[in-house]
Amino acid sequence: MDMMDALIAGGWLMIPLLGCSLLATVIIIERLWTLRAKRIAPYGLGQEVCTLMTRGQVNLHWLEGHSPLGGVLATGLRNARLGHEQVRARLQEAGTAVIHDMERFLSPLGTIAAITPLIGLLGTVMGMIEVFSVIVAGDGAGRTADLAGGISRALMTTAAGLTVAIPALMFHRYFQRRVEDITVRMEEQASQVVEFLAHYPGDLRFNDQQEGERIGADGRIAPEVKRT
Repeated sequence: MDMMDALIAGGWLMIPLLGCSLLATVIIIERLWTLRAKRIAPYGLGQEVCTLMTRGQVNLHWLEGHSPLGGVLATGLRNARLGHEQVRARLQEAGTAVIHDMERFLSPLGTIAAITPLIGLLGTVMGMIEVFSVIVAGDGAGRTADLAGGISRALMTTAAGLTVAIPALMFHRYFQRRVEDITVRMEEQASQVVEFLAHYPGDLRFNDQQEGERIGADGRIAPEVKRT
């Protein structure tokens, strides 16, 4: 039995199952590409920022565009003059936004994993109702094709629902775990920067120049944010 025969045998309930399958495939591919740890929270960025701060070479605009973690760190550094508690609060707010972005589409994927077995079960029930209707009519022996069609629909929709639900559930759990791992990595590197700020003895200056900005008349390359 090929794909088209399976769709026909399963009846109209195969249409929502096929739609769920296509949607789950798109979400899985998109999340596999997006939830890459080296893209969101590359190793060593926190240490690199600390090193650049000792040299006065931190460009907040560059850091913000480097990665989502860089954007979180840049948000905290822009508020360095307000004190460490404010830095932690800003880091937490920015980190929450990044986590929310990482969890995008995971809820629909989990919903697909939950409802597709129910759609398959509905197909099973409808197929069995059709079978018993033929039997109750008293001419089941002469309508074997109808009996076989009902049984086929019952089995086919159940199999299709499970075929969609099992990988959807597996990837949903996998992405949840990946989000947790990336979140821990972000927290570790953000804490490293906060600890550096807490123990740094001197003043910190941050470059916030965008590429293409003109040098001012006073010869300064970019505006600076000084921690007091």
